[in-house]
Amino acid sequence: MTGLPQSLTEAIAQAREATKAAIADGYTRLQVEILFSELKPMPVALEFLPVFEEYGDRLKVLFPDAGGAALARRDWKDVPFKITDIGTGRIPIDSKISPSDEIFFMIAPTSVEVTQVEQIALLVGERPLIMLNPRLEDLGAVGIGYASRQLRERFISTIESCYHLRPIEEEAAVRRAYPGSWEVWLKNGEDYEKIVELPKKPSGDDLDALLMKQQPLAATADERPSKKKSGFFNGLQRFIKALNN
Repeated sequence: MTGLPQSLTEAIAQAREATKAAIADGYTRLQVEILFSELKPMPVALEFLPVFEEYGDRLKVLFPDAGGAALARRDWKDVPFKITDIGTGRIPIDSKISPSDEIFFMIAPTSVEVTQVEQIALLVGERPLIMLNPRLEDLGAVGIGYASRQLRERFISTIESCYHLRPIEEEAAVRRAYPGSWEVWLKNGEDYEKIVELPKKPSGDDLDALLMKQQPLAATADERPSKKKSGFFNGLQRFIKALNN
């Protein structure tokens, strides 16, 4: 996994390999983030699910709400795994977790469900729990107070980011594929160049500082005749458009 993926299929393949490596190394709370604003989680989840093929009916797939779970049961025909929601309704959360479940895949939980997500993580114990595109740190969510912020900080700090891919407009990208470092890539002509590797996820201020230092490189790229998007963005956006049609 030495470079940026050239399609969403390649990105998901990288995410699957990173997830398998992290599980093999003993991590049990993982997140996979492929962060494109137009991207819907269910098609990505369906592409990602082969990583769990060996588990069969010992895999449990969890959605944030009953509607999402019902839609998946309707659209995903003849799957061997179990599908449910995380228990935001009247059904107790502990009834969602069975001793026969060996691994858990949670699709796009948000800050609204963060309390239930943490409860499930506690019930799961040492069994692997993988979250796809979680949004557990939305500080703008209505009704989130100090206690909930503390809950997020306490829980989120236990989650390992095994795969992360995020564009910064069309000029840069951040990627991490376990067990590798965090990487920042900058557009250089029609391609992307890795400008730095970091031991931890860069903050917004870190990224601003890094990209400011690289302004001469960006300026050189902008002055070139070709204004086409790179293969990285073209490939991903074509796949996203196809999925959303």
